[in-house]
Amino acid sequence: MASSSTAIEWTDKTWNPTTGCNKVSPGCKHCYAETLTKRFKNHFENGFQFTIHPDRLDQPKRWRKPSRIFVNSMSDLFHEEMPLDFLQQVFAVMNETPQHIFQVLTKRHERMLELAGELLWTDNIWLGVSVENQKYTHRVDFLRRTPAHVKFLSCEPLLGPLDLDLHGIDWVITGGESGRGHRPIEVDWVRSIRDQCLQSDVAFFHKQWGGLNPKSGGRELDGVTWDQFPTTFKTPNIQVLI
Repeated sequence: MASSSTAIEWTDKTWNPTTGCNKVSPGCKHCYAETLTKRFKNHFENGFQFTIHPDRLDQPKRWRKPSRIFVNSMSDLFHEEMPLDFLQQVFAVMNETPQHIFQVLTKRHERMLELAGELLWTDNIWLGVSVENQKYTHRVDFLRRTPAHVKFLSCEPLLGPLDLDLHGIDWVITGGESGRGHRPIEVDWVRSIRDQCLQSDVAFFHKQWGGLNPKSGGRELDGVTWDQFPTTFKTPNIQVLI
């Protein structure tokens, strides 16, 4: 569970130098990471408590094939218990492996911006915030103020319609919730976000409709699979928006 290839459509691998988290907004209600922690208890000796794993720091250096790497799929890199020195070590690894693209996603927009000046933002680090409903669009304003070269939004699980200001944003991901008790997603919510992206020349990626499992509803929107990525990087195996 430390790292692996992944079924997440917009990335190639996951890397978890920390694990564990706590809920901060409605998108966290049915946290898949917490569910995995409970299912694979033997791999998480501290359960879902925030835990650093120094032994995992060098993993990306051993991956020779250039990959998109989702950082902390089982945690949040800007968690309030993350020590600054360990965070800087994580960033140093990303800085030293320019063959990879690192996708950092957070719900902790305030700490993200607070610590951004203490970190080295090389071009291969993509930074995103989760925006699950209109109440949390203010996270986008915090993201815009960071030095990250590629900035993205994860609107998953999408819990309502969004009116987005996409100035300075390079990529938007949408997706419905999956698993038991999954909350519904409306097609018109996704259509609207797609249209906003097209109007703003922002790459759009629709990950899933969700349901009892992530693949239940498929991925097509109006007969099209939206697999766009930012144009900033043209690395192997990445389809770019033209």
